[in-house]
Amino acid sequence: MERFALRQTFVSIYALSQEHIEAAKESIREERSHLEDFIAHDPFFQLTLEPYDRPLRRAPKIVRMMAQASRPFGIGPMAAVAGAISELAAEAMMREGAAYAMVENGGDISVLNDRPVLIGIYAGSSPIRDIALKIPPRTMPLGLCTSSGTVGPSISFGFADAAVVIGKTASLADAGATALGNAVPVVGDLSGCFEAIRRPGIQGALVIRGEEMAFWGEVPEICRARVSEDKITRG
Repeated sequence: MERFALRQTFVSIYALSQEHIEAAKESIREERSHLEDFIAHDPFFQLTLEPYDRPLRRAPKIVRMMAQASRPFGIGPMAAVAGAISELAAEAMMREGAAYAMVENGGDISVLNDRPVLIGIYAGSSPIRDIALKIPPRTMPLGLCTSSGTVGPSISFGFADAAVVIGKTASLADAGATALGNAVPVVGDLSGCFEAIRRPGIQGALVIRGEEMAFWGEVPEICRARVSEDKITRG
């Protein structure tokens, strides 16, 4: 495992080969550069909280991914930035032959695992703690992303201690986690908030709010594991 920082991006990269880690780091450098150049040309892309609907035919891949992932949820493309960076880095590792590759970017994870792995869920001050999702071996990457209204610097309009979304890709799961987190009310039944993520490509989700936890869709097995705040990659 290696931690890597580039301006506002802080990631943990898990691999069995240094070559695969270097491929992830190079991807992050390249994709951040493409994104920054695009935002310099069109700052609205970074600022809007609504779907970005301007022409993207010649836009970089990361820009198109972010816009496409966020559009089904009616939110802005920056909601998918961390997941998109993780996803593209994991893809770069796969091109170098990695069968085990995980990139975690502030709680937004793209994981390819040829063996079972545990991914912990951190829910801040909630008494629901020290739990993890057991991800079975797979041959294609999975997105597992978390949003919170009480933990971390990301914008959230909801009241989740943790809103976790499992999706076909990390960019889609990242946007979905933002949408789910926004939909969690301060009080009342949690089941209704999952309507915000009933979209193609979203496999399952869970929400933790205080002493409550709710599930939707296909959620991996939950097991006990030691989970602490310092495990989250951040600046």
